Amino acid sequence: MLHVLKKGLPVDDTHFTLMYPAPLASSAQKVHDNFAANIWSVTRQVHQSLANPAESVDMVLFLNGLPIVTLELKVTSTSAPQTARYHGQKQYRERDASQPLMQFGRALVNMTADTDEVWMATKLSGASTWFLPFNKGHNEGAGNPPNPGGHKTAYLWEEVFQPASLAGIIQHFVLLEGGKTDPLAKKTLIFPRYQQLDVVRKVLDHTANHGVGQSYLIQHSAGSGKSNSITWAAYQLIESYPTSADLPGARALDAPLFDSVIVVTDRRLLDRQLRDNISDFSEVKNIVAPAMRSADLKAALENGKKIIITTIQKFPFIIDGIADMSDKRFAVIIDEAHSGQSGLAHDKMNQAMGGNADPDEDDPQDKILAAMQARKMRGNASYFAFTATPKNTTLEKFGTKQPDGSFKPFHLYSMKQAIEEGFILDVLANYTTYKGYYEIQKSIEDNPLFDTAKAQKKLRAYVESSQQTINTKAEIMVEDFMDNVVNAKKLRGKAKGMIVTQNIEMAIRYYKAVQAELAKRGNPFKALIAFSGEKEVDGIKYTEAEMNGFPEDKTRKEFDKDEFRLLVVANKYLTGFDQPKLCAMYVDKKLQSVLAVQALSRLNRSAPKLGKRTEDLFVLDFFNSTDDIKAAFDPFFTVTTLSEATDVNVLHELKATLDEAGVYEWSEVEEFCTRFFDREDAQKLSPLIDAAAERFNAELDLEDKDKIDYKIKAKQFVKVYGQMASIMPFEVLAWEKLFWFLKFLIPKLKIQDPNQDALDELLEAVDLSSYGLERTKLNHTIGLDASESELEPQNPNPRGYREGEVQEDPLEEIIRSFNERWFQGWSATPEEQRVKFLNIVDSVQAHPDYDEKFSDNPDPFSRDLAFEKIMKDVMLRRRKEELELYKLHSQDPSFKASLYQSIKEMLRNSTQRG
Repeated sequence: MLHVLKKGLPVDDTHFTLMYPAPLASSAQKVHDNFAANIWSVTRQVHQSLANPAESVDMVLFLNGLPIVTLELKVTSTSAPQTARYHGQKQYRERDASQPLMQFGRALVNMTADTDEVWMATKLSGASTWFLPFNKGHNEGAGNPPNPGGHKTAYLWEEVFQPASLAGIIQHFVLLEGGKTDPLAKKTLIFPRYQQLDVVRKVLDHTANHGVGQSYLIQHSAGSGKSNSITWAAYQLIESYPTSADLPGARALDAPLFDSVIVVTDRRLLDRQLRDNISDFSEVKNIVAPAMRSADLKAALENGKKIIITTIQKFPFIIDGIADMSDKRFAVIIDEAHSGQSGLAHDKMNQAMGGNADPDEDDPQDKILAAMQARKMRGNASYFAFTATPKNTTLEKFGTKQPDGSFKPFHLYSMKQAIEEGFILDVLANYTTYKGYYEIQKSIEDNPLFDTAKAQKKLRAYVESSQQTINTKAEIMVEDFMDNVVNAKKLRGKAKGMIVTQNIEMAIRYYKAVQAELAKRGNPFKALIAFSGEKEVDGIKYTEAEMNGFPEDKTRKEFDKDEFRLLVVANKYLTGFDQPKLCAMYVDKKLQSVLAVQALSRLNRSAPKLGKRTEDLFVLDFFNSTDDIKAAFDPFFTVTTLSEATDVNVLHELKATLDEAGVYEWSEVEEFCTRFFDREDAQKLSPLIDAAAERFNAELDLEDKDKIDYKIKAKQFVKVYGQMASIMPFEVLAWEKLFWFLKFLIPKLKIQDPNQDALDELLEAVDLSSYGLERTKLNHTIGLDASESELEPQNPNPRGYREGEVQEDPLEEIIRSFNERWFQGWSATPEEQRVKFLNIVDSVQAHPDYDEKFSDNPDPFSRDLAFEKIMKDVMLRRRKEELELYKLHSQDPSFKASLYQSIKEMLRNSTQRG
């Protein structure tokens, strides 16, 4: 039906036009007249079944006599209420899908509606028919808002079913996806969900009424169908016309506002999808082209390409091209939330001049802002940014400014609504946290003084990164994955897991520990690792490709194979990695804010064909508390706003302080920028940076605290200016020049914590005596706050070195307080400090056989047998929480005998006290 409506029907030597398309602003009067001649009609009680003539559909919408929408209507306010969600869907599932009207592809969509909700399906297939909600959303969740003028679902006939609206849906939205040679039954008919239709139409309307030079933040959760929304917006923005010739960027009422639409994405799938789908919409073929340089942008425009696709990494070059072609008009759609690798244009230059960074740690939103900072948001481009998790700087750059000075998204489809509508799963519904318990001991006789706070932090990092600790956690992870995923045959035996670690070194150590654990179990499956670049650990250099045995760009595809079940990562693949088979995540990394949401959301992709449910998801977290995770998710559960704009006046104060230090001469800054923007070789630029670095590091004879203060302020200047430059309503050329100079200078500024040498010696003065784990939350559901979340702008106060009173304690005291903090809950006795005696005693007393077979049993022999059995049960149950203790209990007979004797003594004393 879609094909004949759009293309017509040839019969012999005659061609029948079955639908006149809706006119554009540039269309001739004849096109307007033809569209008005379309016959739109509604018929009630349409008897559609040849096998059962009495059966009928409540309502069918026709265009020129051809059925386009079928409707089953339900009423919830009668004495026998019926709902669309249940009764309407049931009715369709029971229809004979072989009857002409019910066959796939005959009507464009089958809908069922009551006074509260609307549901739709494009393919009827009996009990397996999949219905999607077609609702507006209410209170940032599922459903529809109250309608003062009538039923909640009145928008369906008052808005969606109007002739111009339906014609637009047929022409610009409905898609038949599948290969050209695929039979119709294997193809998929896509009808837009309400929020997709709504966001595209609101963007087009606002553009037509406000012209070029606008910015739009679309906060759409995972599961919103962003790929299709971006495709539909890209295609239709090509044919966006101004409502007035006086609007910014308007040339004439019948001239499109934009010469080209640029889509910035790192998803190859979206690239292919754009090409395939736009070929269905456009009469003119081959209008999509890639662009990786500003020259490509110019060439694409000259060759008549209307949609140009680039990546986040190449975006800085495209920004240059937009600014250089001031006579052209651009719509820039940014799919920023999907990114993997490093992205700033100056990365290679920075590396050539001695800079260093972890390529996996770049945040996609920061990369976009960094790329745009060198060029103001020119009047010849409008920006449309899609993200599920907007940061404060993203809100300020792309959000809609409110009368009170705050910033809000232009359009919202929340995480809450996506979860309630079933498009993503709730990753926080089954959250288990572990807390590590450590004991360290002094290995030297001396008792030096250390900065207590820094020493405690360094000690914890030392414990967490030790191979002993990682081996313990890896054993728990593999055992849990085997028990709860592999043996449970989750997702029909195809479920996968991800291990998230602190950094690349820990990822490598975890991978080796996991491999060892799998080898012990006969290698029931394989694990992979993902990280960028090369990393040296214990004197050996590693790369992802060498460790996995295939090229780095194959990891994503290889992990989809059934033989690979676990993936170990640090930062790579925490964003933009869509693997629906992921259902388990093991976290040993500090997760905050956007990163926490993006990382844990790797699990939320639905997989209906594998029967994936919320109950299949679980997270084991060894680092964060449930309160930490709730605080990270809350701002993005519903709508995210920014309270006010950032105060950029701090840049004046920071620059003055940096200038006064004498680290650089302003003439050096000027010369560097001139050469840098003339694209001179890095070797010619290095001496200017090196001269300033040498003054800082040696010639000025700065004290350590002054060096720390200077570097902190330099970093703050770069961060604030880098994020705000393209938003500021004015230009300060000196700030721009200093920004680029500092960008390359900062990596060469060497600072030394006055206590660093002593802290380095600290780790040589202690040994990890014991390490254990205890579950603090088991299968906990983290409830999120549904109220609107307001972010604060960046801190406007200058930062620097804060010299205050440093609390110093002897090493012995630091170790004692460390053990108290991290060994709490073990109820240890002096004789056996590593044994949780009191907890074990409690477990023994709670055993169902304790009273009858031990405590109240007068026979000493049978009492001893019962005690052995009870202790064996208790230790087996506690092995995951106290692995070290369990190993000693299992492998050391003398330790086991001593332990049992001590527990009996504790039980005897407990009985006497009772």
